[in-house]
Amino acid sequence: MVHKPLPHEKLYTPCPSDRLAFKTTNDIDPLTTMIGQDRAVAAVRFSINMKNAGYNLFALGPEGTGKATLIRENLEEAAAKDPVPNDWCYANNFTDPQKPVSLSLKSGCGEVLRADMEQLVDELRSAIPTAFESDEYRTHKNAIEEDFDKQREKNFEKLHKRAKSNGVTLIRTQFGLGVVPESKGEVISTEDFNALPKKEKEKRTAALEDIQNRMETILKGIPKSDKEQREAIRELNRETTALAVDHLIEDLKRKWKGEEDVIGFLPTVREDVLENADDFLAPSGQGQADASMILTPGRKTTTGQPSFRRYLVNVMVDNSNLKAGAPIVEEDHPNQPNLIGRIEHLSQFGTLMTDFNLIRPGALHKANGGYLVLDARRLLMQPFAWETLMRALRTGRIRIESPYESLGFGSSISLEPDPIPLDIKVILTGEPIIYYLLSRYDPDFRELFKVAADFNTEMDRNEDSAMLYARLIAGDVKKEKLPPLNRLAVARVIEYGARLAGDSEKLTAHMASVVNLIREAAYWAEDDGKKTVTAKHVDRAIEAKIYRSDRIQKYIQDQIHSGTLVIETEGARTGQVNGLSVIQMDDYSFGRPSRISCTARLGKGDVVDIERQTELGGPLHAKGVMILSSFLGARFAREIPLSLFASLVFEQSYGGVEGDSASSAELYALLSALSEIPIKQSFGVTGSVDQMGRIQAIGGVNEKIEGFFDICKSRGLDGSHGVLIPEANVKHLMLRPDVVEAAKRGDFNIYAVATIDDGIEILTGMAAGTWDAETNTYPIGSVNRAVEIQLKKFARKSREIALPQGLGIS
Repeated sequence: MVHKPLPHEKLYTPCPSDRLAFKTTNDIDPLTTMIGQDRAVAAVRFSINMKNAGYNLFALGPEGTGKATLIRENLEEAAAKDPVPNDWCYANNFTDPQKPVSLSLKSGCGEVLRADMEQLVDELRSAIPTAFESDEYRTHKNAIEEDFDKQREKNFEKLHKRAKSNGVTLIRTQFGLGVVPESKGEVISTEDFNALPKKEKEKRTAALEDIQNRMETILKGIPKSDKEQREAIRELNRETTALAVDHLIEDLKRKWKGEEDVIGFLPTVREDVLENADDFLAPSGQGQADASMILTPGRKTTTGQPSFRRYLVNVMVDNSNLKAGAPIVEEDHPNQPNLIGRIEHLSQFGTLMTDFNLIRPGALHKANGGYLVLDARRLLMQPFAWETLMRALRTGRIRIESPYESLGFGSSISLEPDPIPLDIKVILTGEPIIYYLLSRYDPDFRELFKVAADFNTEMDRNEDSAMLYARLIAGDVKKEKLPPLNRLAVARVIEYGARLAGDSEKLTAHMASVVNLIREAAYWAEDDGKKTVTAKHVDRAIEAKIYRSDRIQKYIQDQIHSGTLVIETEGARTGQVNGLSVIQMDDYSFGRPSRISCTARLGKGDVVDIERQTELGGPLHAKGVMILSSFLGARFAREIPLSLFASLVFEQSYGGVEGDSASSAELYALLSALSEIPIKQSFGVTGSVDQMGRIQAIGGVNEKIEGFFDICKSRGLDGSHGVLIPEANVKHLMLRPDVVEAAKRGDFNIYAVATIDDGIEILTGMAAGTWDAETNTYPIGSVNRAVEIQLKKFARKSREIALPQGLGIS
């Protein structure tokens, strides 16, 4: 029963500085790419290069692992090889102004088209009035008017001659033209007309009726003649306008040859100008500020003046700044309008007005033809944003709608812009839990984000990775313009990376923490007046970081020192052991000892977890306690009933308890309570246990050891103090220098145990005892023998109580 503590060499694995072949980081080639993320890099490159639909990327991993940097580097490399995507514009739909049309143009052509349309409007506002003021136009218009006037005069002249030849004359009354009989140039009065002979009277009456009918026919033809005149003038106006417009439109067609959307749009502009030439003939002073006025669904502004905004174009996407390659857009506020765009409104005379010129682009428009990077958590926090993105990717179109329309509440009249085709690669970044929840509950997500880049939190530690770490440190130093680190400082940073990984054989891939340490070490070097960062400055940075974060830890330690929290570190107690746990405070964690006690008596085989009964214990902790009863039954009660009632509790625990890392400590306390053999209180214990009594690895082993060490050190180390840890955790040890030094002196001992028997022997100083098949029991004087005897007593007493009174047993 000889158990030796771990040698101090096992407690900390230093980085051999002699294997770093440089003096300072200035002597090595800096590394700007990420290391330790080969799997993630492969996934990112696969997604970027995979052009099929649905191969968008979700990069999952904790913040600070370099997701954004790695993704940006690979996107920039891929985007440089991609073609520059087209510009996109919205233009007026002259058939239905509520539905603006989209125009696709070659990169950099959007702003050119906007300028061309503005120039076209300016030229039309000058050319059309000039054309209508020309002598040629006036001559043609006067000729048309004269022709119609002559025709009307001719008709009346013929009527007048016929009337005169029939003794009828035309007179103008207050009710219009009328016909009356005449004789020798004089109007015949009613009395004279009635006195005429019957035949004469009948003749004149017939003449009057004939002239009246002919006059009515001529008068009825006047509106038709006027309409024909107006149509003739309108056709003249169209021809005159066409003379002013056509050469301008043709010039634009020649300039924009090959741009099908523009070629299709220009004829609609021409037709609208021809139909509304009067708009360009507004009196001087009207329509001068039309380019800034808001258009209603018609062609007039709210002031009644003509608006020429309808001939302009609204450039939604301008890729003229992209000399080569596809756009990369990172949207840090991915709400619905910022994703798919929005339609703005302006208030005029108490009414909200809009037109296609007030359509604003979203991130999907700007990244169309390229790459869009979004934070998944921020995206999911915005109403309608997630469903909007999924719909756009699913349909391959960007459809602009307001949140009210998404809810079906869009009752007011607004625009319905033509959806724009979408060709994009979306990269989402977020925590693993978000990815797994979306995969589980959103079928569209699995179809649209087929590639996951799983960023590792650690990497293997070896000579190659240490040198890559050094080069990465050099790259950060150069990028941040920090003073160089010498070889010992780099080695210390590498050791810190292993401590963050919680494994002497690994290095953390959380490079943000490493970079922060380098910055802080550089600060202390400058504070010290040094131009080179040394290991002393790195240590000072680590100590300062701990000092800024350890207030709660010091408070708990003070409570233990004062006796408010009872933790015994000397003597021996039956059914009591010092369990070790970890408290996580944001990015700082520390260990604290907890007094675990156990009582045992006759019962029905129950091992009660008081924490669980009071709803302070989590399911994993409850599982660990349930394993204890299985262990007891398998080892000591194969042929007898397990007739005990044991209760376990974390003394002075006022918060929740979760995890099974204390299950071995609880089992030690239970064995002590059953065997009535005391446990040395100078030890702290951690480790989970299985049903076979094997000790299993746990997390936070360094923090747990250091937490118990601090308590023992404050009370005075005498060589009896120590910690029991699982054997599987030895490779994880990266302890503080003061702990290692104490172990080296023999003042503080760390034991690695593989089984419960190993641990109980160290804690009690007695042999655990192995099962003797010949005697069918455990050796006398062993802990297991004492436990077995006690459980048999409980079983026998239980049977005696169960038998009817007066009956004995043999």
